[in-house]
Amino acid sequence: MKTEPDRQVVAEKIAEIEREMRRVGLWQTEPLREEQYDFRQAFGMDTMAFTQWLQFIFIPRVQQIINSGGEFPAKSEVGAQAFREFVAWPAYGDFETEKLLEMLNEFDALFTST
Repeated sequence: MKTEPDRQVVAEKIAEIEREMRRVGLWQTEPLREEQYDFRQAFGMDTMAFTQWLQFIFIPRVQQIINSGGEFPAKSEVGAQAFREFVAWPAYGDFETEKLLEMLNEFDALFTST
């Protein structure tokens, strides 16, 4: 049986992810172009970088679910994509992504069946 994760724990993890992105220089100060929001592929891969998706799509959506009392998705695979981006396809070689990857995997673990 699946239980929903504690909203406070999810909120703390999202805040931690944002802080880490800022710390390592992966937080973007300028907004996305409007057309970048019109993505069709998972993680916005057809219109934006993975870290842009984290900042402009993932974090705000999770915060919206928390604030509105909405339903969380059944599972999360953001950590798996982060591994592909940060390790398998090292597009972020100049950034310290190990801790961020760990945090995103911890986020995913909040959504495993219990």
